[in-house]
Amino acid sequence: MSQNHRSTIDNFDLKILQIVQTDSQLPQREVAERVGLSTPAVARRLSSLRDRGVIKKEIAVLDEAAVGRPLTIVVEITTENERLDLLDEMKRRFLSCTQVLQCYYVTGETDFILIVNVKDMTEYTELTRQLFFEGGNVKSFRTCVTMETVKAHGPIPL
Repeated sequence: MSQNHRSTIDNFDLKILQIVQTDSQLPQREVAERVGLSTPAVARRLSSLRDRGVIKKEIAVLDEAAVGRPLTIVVEITTENERLDLLDEMKRRFLSCTQVLQCYYVTGETDFILIVNVKDMTEYTELTRQLFFEGGNVKSFRTCVTMETVKAHGPIPL
């Protein structure tokens, strides 16, 4: 959250955000009761938080195995060249790939960290060919297959 967002967020907004980031489907009446405001006041505040981009998106979190996509893979990527145009091309490639759930451009020994979801290792193998070999500018990549999701989609501490 940028500093200008933070300066316009009061304690009621923080309480509302803490609640809705764990359950965005909770009726506004219940949110209002929990934070000590009227339902219309909560509705106005939520609308303002959405309009200002503090609440970026409200989504449903699915059970990967239940929809036939049980493998979550963490990939560390080291680039061959850090020229800005090449990095921007990689960012576009990762952004447009539906299997890439999260993409981070990071400091340290690697340049990107991807969180990828696939149905099986065959799909992941094909994905590595497309993203890393054919796409170019990848010096190396390291794959970590998750054995168990301990925590994901956790709320931001406010």
